[in-house]
Amino acid sequence: MTTSIDLLEDAFTRIRDTVRRAVGGLSEEELAARVDPEANSIAWLVWHLTRVQDDHVADVAGTEQVWTGEGWFERFALPFDPDATGYAQSAAEVGQVAGVSAELLVGYHEAVYAATVAYLRALGEGDLERVVDTNWNPPVTLAVRLVSVIADDLQHAGQASFVRGMLGRRA
Repeated sequence: MTTSIDLLEDAFTRIRDTVRRAVGGLSEEELAARVDPEANSIAWLVWHLTRVQDDHVADVAGTEQVWTGEGWFERFALPFDPDATGYAQSAAEVGQVAGVSAELLVGYHEAVYAATVAYLRALGEGDLERVVDTNWNPPVTLAVRLVSVIADDLQHAGQASFVRGMLGRRA
């Protein structure tokens, strides 16, 4: 019998697979390329979607983010505060996510994916109804928060795939 937890894990696995395909085999220059000066790069999109997943899952799990807890902040060496997720960043800030390799992006995403799956596997069906944010009306449950992360991540992973296709057409 497939559970809600199984479906959530499947969705996060699909994000991971899309991220791998979007960045696989690309150079640092290709990852940082932008289709115009205001556009997001593949590197920024994957970094951002992974940061959001890391931030939101760690928050509901009550754990430290993989970004800071496992040294990814130092490995990326980006000129942002450790708590930056990319939300509301300017075009100039997007351009600062450069000099990162596909291996680094995938490595960080894999670490966040592993933490996410470990958290999901520790949950029971009833846990999904727990209210995790009362700042909204209606209050946000764990299920709604996780689906929100999935929706955001899938959009950005799809955008990264689209940019990869556009860059391929330029060549």
